[in-house]
Amino acid sequence: MESASAVSSKTNLPDFFRPLFWSYDFDSLDPIKHKKIVILNTINYGDLKHWSWIVGFYGRKAVKDMLAELPATEFRPQARNLAGIFFGLDNFNYAPRGTRRRR
Repeated sequence: MESASAVSSKTNLPDFFRPLFWSYDFDSLDPIKHKKIVILNTINYGDLKHWSWIVGFYGRKAVKDMLAELPATEFRPQARNLAGIFFGLDNFNYAPRGTRRRR
């Protein structure tokens, strides 16, 4: 069982994020432990209010770095394009097609 100080120090997502996490147990999401999930769902389904919150919480560079390392296929095409403009990303992480290596 967690101590009272550990429970009270847990960071929670603001309640306006609840609709973005319909397939998760929202009350158990920790924005520090579940950083990838929070950023991914926010970019795909959030609006400017959500995007502003993640930039304020994680920092612009941390969000940009996370977006650069996630596969491009994780993002909805429209969200990927907007995130590229908003965060100044030139390229997303595209997985190579096929098994042949280019020389």
